[in-house]
Amino acid sequence: MNQVDLYDTTLRDGMQGEGLSLSAEEKLRVAQRLDGLGVAFIEAGFPSSNPKERELFDLLEQNPLKSAALCAFGTTTRRGVAADEDPGLITLAESFAPACTVVGKTWTLHLEKVVKVDRVENIEMIGSSIEFLRSAGKRVIYDAEHFFDAFRSDPDYSLQCIAAAVSAGAECVALCDTNGSSLPDQVSEGVAGVVAEFGDSVRVGIHCHNDLECGVANSLAAVAAGASHVQGTINGIGERCGNANLVSIAANLSLKMGISCLPDESLGSLTAVSHFVDEICNRVPNAHQAYVGRSAFAHKGGLHVAAVSDDPMTFEHLDPETVGNRREILVGELSGRGTIETRAAELGIALEGDEAIKLADRVKEREHQGYHYEAADGSLELLMRRETGDFTPLFKLESWRVIVEKNAEAGVRTEATVKVWADGERHLSTAEGNGPVNALDRALRSAIGRAHPEIKQIELVNFKVRILDENRGTDSVTRVLLDATDGETVWGTIGVSPNVIEASWEALVDSLEFGMLALRSEADLA
Repeated sequence: MNQVDLYDTTLRDGMQGEGLSLSAEEKLRVAQRLDGLGVAFIEAGFPSSNPKERELFDLLEQNPLKSAALCAFGTTTRRGVAADEDPGLITLAESFAPACTVVGKTWTLHLEKVVKVDRVENIEMIGSSIEFLRSAGKRVIYDAEHFFDAFRSDPDYSLQCIAAAVSAGAECVALCDTNGSSLPDQVSEGVAGVVAEFGDSVRVGIHCHNDLECGVANSLAAVAAGASHVQGTINGIGERCGNANLVSIAANLSLKMGISCLPDESLGSLTAVSHFVDEICNRVPNAHQAYVGRSAFAHKGGLHVAAVSDDPMTFEHLDPETVGNRREILVGELSGRGTIETRAAELGIALEGDEAIKLADRVKEREHQGYHYEAADGSLELLMRRETGDFTPLFKLESWRVIVEKNAEAGVRTEATVKVWADGERHLSTAEGNGPVNALDRALRSAIGRAHPEIKQIELVNFKVRILDENRGTDSVTRVLLDATDGETVWGTIGVSPNVIEASWEALVDSLEFGMLALRSEADLA
């Protein structure tokens, strides 16, 4: 095996995940990114299921894919209905999509409990549906639903279903672990059985769900057993526990198994595509996701950092840039001089004398107070610059004040007033907000925005509050974490105080100060 076709079903199976919904235009953007990545097949969904799907197919017809084959998805004909009279199959046949994927029953439990059809008629439904689509000039992929449950229950009948699809002209039979109930050895056995029986006349594929946390492992096991077609979703999104993660599958096939599945130049786009799909789905990227997560190549312990600095292979299984990721040197209470020196060098901060030791001690001291710099890269860099004198603040605070008023008729009203000095001038601004932090944010931006209008490019995207010593109740120390973005990069900042408003203010100021580092440099160059 030296070539595997990747089949992406993010737009159909992925959208069955809880809380996931994209507009037709957003789905088009995802399809275009997948097309650019180089997957072989992109499944767009049911062209006949709802108005949004019809709109998507219209958009895809107007904006053709450049390399991937577009797949329309549907089911075999219904019980007692001829294939050429089934509305769903007619829609597939009339679709402009060159390929069609049809799903059919394989497990006798479903024949008895779900579709109420006998074994012979089910096989006829599979064969006639594929023959009808083939007669319409379509490439056909057959998804054998619940194949592995069926293979364990009644292997002879499950293979009869596959035989019907092969005889009818399917170019690929995708064996589905629909319940995600199988382990790698069970998948290997099932795939090997189909490959031995039909491998000379049809491509054998795999479609796994992740209910046992084995979706990727099962997909790789299937390829090792002879499958040459792998289905999955970007970041493993999908119903229940999700689908097999196509990002990890692609990286493992290409970089660990030596099997081509994407153009070589596309591997460096895996991280960007992964984050793009999360962003458009309004999901926070999983920092611990293999290959593409922010923590995938993060090093914290001093000995690890020292070793990686000497030779990355000591604690990294590959160069992060291969998949478009990067190395992260985490600074925290376990950090020593070497970690601080490495991180400072990355940031372009020159350390002299014993500054690295002093910085390490300062970080440990503040982490003991409740700060957590692994989650606040922006605040960490600001701390290092402030401690070494490599920093000019945006403003000097005179005072801030927040008023929260509850009116029985008008509800809650929040107002913040900020007084600062910037560029030698005193600025005073008052703003209302839907809460004290929002009001402070608006007032501060208004005050310093006169001296730094580019601050409007910075947007807060996340706000998290944690109580550090819960046994003290409302008198507890509070940690506030903020995430902000300038549209290209995202950074985290932190504030710690017994007063949640003060902690929020500290994190808010750091978020703007850090975001303005690059913007001020750009303005100076201009």
